[in-house]
Formats: sequence, structure tokens, C-alpha cells
Amino acid sequence: MDIIKVRKLAVGYGGKEVLSDLDFTIPESLITVVVGSSGGGKTTLLKTLAGLIPPMAGDVDFANNRIDFSSEASLRSLYSGIGVLYQDSALLNNLTLFENVALPVRMQHPDMPDVLTQEMVHDRLAQVGLIDSAGKYPSELSGGMRKRGGLARALVLDPRVVFCDEPSGGLDPITSAHLDDLLVDVRDTFRMTLVVVTHELRSIARIADRVLVLNAGRLHFSGGIADVMASNDPFIQSFFLRKVDHDDT
Repeated sequence: MDIIKVRKLAVGYGGKEVLSDLDFTIPESLITVVVGSSGGGKTTLLKTLAGLIPPMAGDVDFANNRIDFSSEASLRSLYSGIGVLYQDSALLNNLTLFENVALPVRMQHPDMPDVLTQEMVHDRLAQVGLIDSAGKYPSELSGGMRKRGGLARALVLDPRVVFCDEPSGGLDPITSAHLDDLLVDVRDTFRMTLVVVTHELRSIARIADRVLVLNAGRLHFSGGIADVMASNDPFIQSFFLRKVDHDDT
């Protein structure tokens, strides 16, 4: 089953298209990795799927419902079904780790008893190995711990889809591998869908079930990880041979 369907999608800024004429689906309970060259629109696509940037044209369906980007109710429905791990983790510096992870619960369910909120937060912090750091502030955490804290916050409401923007960015190889293992564990334990933007080849090999390849704002390839690795396409080979830049829009 496909949890996300995209049809004729175009997205841009100031009237200039960054993404054009995209058609693809995101299958449920798998990890789909989005890759591509510099300026190819990977992060822009992620933000659009997460309801943060309205498209210039086309449609995005989430769980068989078309997202109306002009409707607050439609966006609320989308937000209730997703979690987002931002590139910089986006933890609030004036809140403890526990308070950061609890924030989505308290915003979406303000009447929930504190004991239930505490249970949900503790479960997610335990899942990412941070239960002993619940009372620390982000400035007291390492980069890898902040990423794991951001993942715990993204997971706390049991979303159907988690969007991850460069989860391994800025991490050393050992910490990056640990985070990859956590993402795979989330998929396997909760049958959760993940959409991950990354340029880290080791991470792609570890976590990807399917791959979307963007090139100059268009969909260049969509398929399984084995298919993309075996492709003779020059652009795909250039990416996986590290002959492209890794910045993004």
C-alpha cells in the first residue's frame, strides 16, 4: 500500500520552479531515501510532503486524502500523522530534553494527564537510548544525542510517516551508524514509514528499501535499492561514485 502519492507536482520560490512535474508514490512501512545532486530540490520536496511548503501545481495525497495546503483543517490532519527529524534536530535550547520531546504531546493533546505524557516521553527516550539524559538541556548533549533526541520527539505521537532531513549530517561514522540502526529499528518494530534525505552512501546502503533520485528538479529514477545500485545510468553512477556536490536547496 502507498501512504503518499504525488502527481504532477511543481514547487518553487518567488515564482521560480525548483521541482517540476513529479510523479511517484511512497510505499507504507518502508524506508524511502531521496538523493540527488546539488540544488536538486531534495529538502524542498521533503518540506512539501510534510506540509511546510505549498506546491505551485499538482497534488499530494496522504493516506488516500488529498492535502489542501490552503486548508488549516487539512494541514492539521496531515500534521497529526507525521513526525519530522530536522537536519539540526531543532531542539529548543531553553527546554530540557524531556520537555522538548513532550512538546508535541502537550500541543496536540493539552488535556492529556501528565502521567500519560511522561510515559510516552520516557518510552521514546528509552527507545533512542537517552532516558538518563531526560533532564539535560540541548547544550549539554553531543551532536549525536541531539539527533536522537530529535528522533524521539518525531516519534512521540506514533506517526504513520517520519520525515528525516540529513539525519547523519555532521556525525562521525560510528554515531552515524548508530542512528541508521535506530531508523531501521523504527521501521521494523513499528512498521513505520520513513522518508529520508541523505547523501551519505553508507547510510543509503544500510537503511534504504527504495530510492528516489532527483536531477535538476525532476524525478530521474524511482526504484528499489538493488535496482539503483545496479543501474548503468550515467547520472546515477556519478552520484554513487561521489562525482556530484552534496549541498541542496
